Amino acid sequence: MTTSGESLIRIVETPTLAIGARVEGPESGWPVVLLHGFPYDVHSYDAVTALLLPRGARVVTPYLRGFGPTGLRDPRVVRSGQQAAIGTDVVELIRESGLDAPVLAGFD
Repeated sequence: MTTSGESLIRIVETPTLAIGARVEGPESGWPVVLLHGFPYDVHSYDAVTALLLPRGARVVTPYLRGFGPTGLRDPRVVRSGQQAAIGTDVVELIRESGLDAPVLAGFD
């Protein structure tokens, strides 16, 4: 999709969430998923992304639950910020995005 400088916010539909994710780099690039912590957002990884893109990475930086465009698909679902819920979100994002064995990094 993008190769440098530009980013695309893509909405990835999972069973629970509509996840807004910044997607950069070639579709054929080696996959990397970068997870921000509270109270940060995807821009926490701007410098990291700038280092990965020239090396051929496909960088996916999702907005976690409650951040940016990410939201529950069904408003009746109980909101949760538990680590298990966030972990499930990440697994579903990887699956729905078709990423094969991505490098995963995060902080809080």
